Amino acid sequence: MGKKIILVISLILSVALVAVACPSNSESGAKGPVVVGSKIDTEGALLSQMIIQMLRANEFKVTDKSQFGTTQIVRQAIINGELDIYPEYTGNGAFFFSETESGIWHDAEAGYQRVKELDKQANNIVWLSPAPANNTWAIAIPESLAETENIASLADFAAYVSEGGYVKLAGSSEFVTSPVALPAFEDAYGFQLTGSQLLVFASGDTAVTEKAAAEGTDGVNTAMAYGTDGSLAGLGLVLLTDPLNVQPVYEPAPIVRGFIFDRYPELATILNPVFESLDLETLRTLNGRIAVGGEQASQVAHDYLVSHGFLSS
Repeated sequence: MGKKIILVISLILSVALVAVACPSNSESGAKGPVVVGSKIDTEGALLSQMIIQMLRANEFKVTDKSQFGTTQIVRQAIINGELDIYPEYTGNGAFFFSETESGIWHDAEAGYQRVKELDKQANNIVWLSPAPANNTWAIAIPESLAETENIASLADFAAYVSEGGYVKLAGSSEFVTSPVALPAFEDAYGFQLTGSQLLVFASGDTAVTEKAAAEGTDGVNTAMAYGTDGSLAGLGLVLLTDPLNVQPVYEPAPIVRGFIFDRYPELATILNPVFESLDLETLRTLNGRIAVGGEQASQVAHDYLVSHGFLSS
């Protein structure tokens, strides 16, 4: 009996020593851990680094899972609880909730309010404030092709395709298959690209697709692009206009699992001002520093946050 008592006392003392040596997050002042992810593209890397650095500056313990996967992968990960926060685009609500026929997604504020409401009800996901920058799906072509064939809009591009003009488009698998991306352009403007006219990449990194179009890789002369891409001018590419306004408005916003937001509602106070400061030209410039200048997303994010007073250094 004595040996058993001694053993129990020893175990209690061991646990107590571990507790003293390793205080809990609440005792040490740390919050979290919070798992931050992003899609595999330039802007995803930039925005996730802004989120990570702002949270760490506010004493959150953060697990960095930026560049985590495609839209479908990061979406499922946050629903499953594998990710806690990542930057998503308001217009994707049309696809997530099978409302691609609704015109609400073409209005920035209405689309944001709609996806905010739907995602909270269906998945307990909270949408924070979006950036006032429409990072919509787009198509870009070399300036030389635009000038030679007089192509400025998607309507011009559709006519060029229909007349047998040479086209090979580089795009992500999501871009060529999602009903709200390339198929939406094809339906609205009346053209159709065949499999031989497509070079499909797994990721949605437009730095790759645009470089392929600029350099003519494997005969590519057309690229999937985004509205906030900063590398277009530097690569000699022209973003084709969308006169029919086919695309929804895609404004980036941090989205958070409700479980996490309920524990840390200050996330809104920390992140909303940052995203509200990111207009179209700002994102194009920052994205360009990464895609064209070759700078690290973490450094570009840090420079911006410091220069605008969100971080002290």
